[in-house]
Amino acid sequence: MASAPPKSSRTSVNTVTWRDVKPAAVILVGGPEEYLGIRAIDHIRAQVRAGDPDVELSRLNAAAYEPGFLRMVVSPSLFGERKLIEVEGVESMNDAFLTDALTYLKQPEDDAVLVLRHGGGVRGKKLLDAIKAAGWPVVDCQPLKKDADKAAFVTAEFKAGGRRIESSAVQALVNATGANLSELAAACNQLIADATSTVDAELVDRYYGGRIEATAFKVADAAMAGNGPVALSTLRHALATGADPVPLVAALAAKLRTIAKVAGAQGSSHQVARDLGMQPWLVEQAQRDVRRWTPDGLIRSIQATAEADAQVKGLSRDPVYAVEHAVTVISMSVQPR
Repeated sequence: MASAPPKSSRTSVNTVTWRDVKPAAVILVGGPEEYLGIRAIDHIRAQVRAGDPDVELSRLNAAAYEPGFLRMVVSPSLFGERKLIEVEGVESMNDAFLTDALTYLKQPEDDAVLVLRHGGGVRGKKLLDAIKAAGWPVVDCQPLKKDADKAAFVTAEFKAGGRRIESSAVQALVNATGANLSELAAACNQLIADATSTVDAELVDRYYGGRIEATAFKVADAAMAGNGPVALSTLRHALATGADPVPLVAALAAKLRTIAKVAGAQGSSHQVARDLGMQPWLVEQAQRDVRRWTPDGLIRSIQATAEADAQVKGLSRDPVYAVEHAVTVISMSVQPR
């Protein structure tokens, strides 16, 4: 049976993660991150089928909805099967769906689970507000923009898969495949399936070291270590094998931003990590690295990288030189150990 919203939350939003959501009479899966939306709905469907393998599944499109159809698919059948109704495109719903959905919310069926997928925007706000006010579960599927959020996602994937992964490997995997969440998840699944022991950075590099993002961070790591020759040789190899200068500059900028943020922060590594939304081990690494930077050197490197960013995006006819210049400036700005 679908659960009712908790009485204590009938006047507040009952927000849950896609991993924790449980079947209920009405569930809103909202937000623009399509991959998380898919995972949330898959998770709900799997739980419903685990409790009732004979559940009757219906899929509706809210934009092409016909009046009265929702009531028809949720109505009890002669054989008493549980009903699971998945509605996509709620952000593009027509007026007929809005009317029928609002009516249905007043008295949902006990043996039905209605899952509404809303990709974002203001269309259907009246319906969304009604669901939230009633205390039905809401899964918020927002893009994972911060490295800390992506790292947390990787850690949770490995925990769910019963496999251990070192913190350095988590960041290496985010660097290599984190631009797209579905690719990041696929990489996690592959390593979970293939690895026979704890996943470390070396294994991640063996699998994904050839990715442009991974190569970019190798260049950035060498430059930030003050190793100009290695940084330039890695950069030239990357460019010769087809790497785009844009992600190469982005990697330099990401490293410098981390140093700049940590340089201006006060408190322990855990306090700084919490305030900046970063992993504690990454903050600790940056706190060690920042000792090798003078304020002038950091400013000079940031300016060179900003200029390179503009040049590789169209302001220069020679983007390769722009990247090489930024790498050289950064390498020379780092103080010897």
